[in-house]
Amino acid sequence: MACADDHGFMTEALRLAERGLYTTTPNPRVGCLIVKDGKIVGRGFHARAGEPHAEAVALREAAERACGATVYVTLEPCSHYGRTPPCADALVAAGVRRVVVAMEDPNPRVRGRGMERLRQAGIAVECGVLEEEARALNIGFVSRMTRGRPWVRMKIAASLDGRTALPDGRSQWITGEAARRDAHHWRARSCAVLTGIGTVREDDPRLTVRYVETPRQPLRVVVDSRLETPESARVLAGAPVLIAYARDDQDAAKRLQDRGAEVLCVPNPSGKVDLPTLFRLLGERGINEVLVEAGTRLNGSLLKEALVDELLVYLAPCLLGDAARGMASLAVPDDLSARLALRLRDVRLVGGDLRILAEVVQEKIGPTPGRE
Repeated sequence: MACADDHGFMTEALRLAERGLYTTTPNPRVGCLIVKDGKIVGRGFHARAGEPHAEAVALREAAERACGATVYVTLEPCSHYGRTPPCADALVAAGVRRVVVAMEDPNPRVRGRGMERLRQAGIAVECGVLEEEARALNIGFVSRMTRGRPWVRMKIAASLDGRTALPDGRSQWITGEAARRDAHHWRARSCAVLTGIGTVREDDPRLTVRYVETPRQPLRVVVDSRLETPESARVLAGAPVLIAYARDDQDAAKRLQDRGAEVLCVPNPSGKVDLPTLFRLLGERGINEVLVEAGTRLNGSLLKEALVDELLVYLAPCLLGDAARGMASLAVPDDLSARLALRLRDVRLVGGDLRILAEVVQEKIGPTPGRE
């Protein structure tokens, strides 16, 4: 049974896991604490795929003090050989007395087996301490492992009346600098940033992380059905870019490939990019979280196809009027009961702007996946 101290120590383990927020992809963010006689004797977090898991790092620090200790880990210890040895076996060998797990690993190679291995060795195991927090930290892994596609977060900067640009497309800047800097945190934690050809033409964005220190840049994905991305577009410079298109044009494809872009043909019957297929293919590449920074048309298409999981909206204290551009091009529902429902997850001030994180109400996704 969980004790009063378990929440406190698991909170610290989750803080450790967050240190891998920008680096662990395609693996989950995992933290581990080893506690003996009420004192922390080992700390660890998973930094990068192929490097030691959190438990191994913490065991190395604890050394012989791990014997008889309690271990707090944010994801069930792995029980299989991947690029690193099984953590469950390492905990057994170290002689730990008790293991507290935030959540079970649903990876078919592990699901419950890590905890069963510990129990068979006589180690007491508790699971479910701060499970919701652990799930939120790895929501992209949850999505990819249970649905075969990334968790899709749509970022929108708008006026208080929900307008994202003037009628001619000008939008820089509706929100303040603090909101723009905050948005780079969400870019940095994402595996990919996705936009459309309209945004590339009108805003010429780089879509790179600049205001947050990060060892990697996310993949930039441009939805461009006719391969109209200009060779001079800033999105083609400085980080990997994938252009998804629908209408075959070998000359245009080669022109963009010569600029360093990867091109991917994923047409639907209407001659547009098949968005569900694109996200499935991104999932197969190990992409866990996608941040959408697009215009009203692509935003609307993604919402219509139920591909958006979460809205990240920055509302500025200003009004732009009815003729200004909206957040997404959507048909008006016939009845209020058919409206797109959202669940507010977080609301706060960022500088002078209001930041809203709202989950799109769809089918509930499964538990958090395991490490690869």
